Amino acid sequence: MTEQEAQDWLRKNFDVPRETWEKLEAFLALLAEEMLLQNLISKSSADHVWDRHVVDSAQLLMHAPKGESDKIWMDLGTGAGFPGIIIAILSDYKVQMVESRSRRSVFLETVVQKLGLTEKALVFGARLENVESHPVDVISARAFAPLAKLLSLSHRFSTENTVWLLPKGKNAVRELKGLSPKRQKMFHVEHSLTDPEAGILVGIG
Repeated sequence: MTEQEAQDWLRKNFDVPRETWEKLEAFLALLAEEMLLQNLISKSSADHVWDRHVVDSAQLLMHAPKGESDKIWMDLGTGAGFPGIIIAILSDYKVQMVESRSRRSVFLETVVQKLGLTEKALVFGARLENVESHPVDVISARAFAPLAKLLSLSHRFSTENTVWLLPKGKNAVRELKGLSPKRQKMFHVEHSLTDPEAGILVGIG
């Protein structure tokens, strides 16, 4: 997927008014500026940011319940803002981003403030273990921890209706097979739009 194809895909699959598109562009400008100070995304992917990061994040919304203003999406290890910031810009979810690395959490706070997302995006600058338990509607994690550990650490935030959206790259099937049979039944694998060899683990419960 080229950068132009990635942008075309976004326009086709989401209602992206000019104000929203400007927020996406403003976020990427802030990201490029911050990249001069800290390593947020790989340099190899920086030239393909719409494909490798924006669409890679936005596609998760295709597998999530339609967002409502009172629905909570928790993103673990948000890092540079993917997918958390993208979800906050493109959807009605209230997004909670958990990022323990202080410089990255400060960057996320800056993005939230500058993009006017304070009413729909919250940054927890702490380890997940130190975040108070509360129920959420969606849990995502792009590069947080191996699957078994991820589920163990975050299961206290889930209910029987919580949707899990976990991009796991080429290791999706292998990591899924490493779970107990009961846990395996929670999930199925969807192919990633940005990498035909990558998988997204989609689960409920």
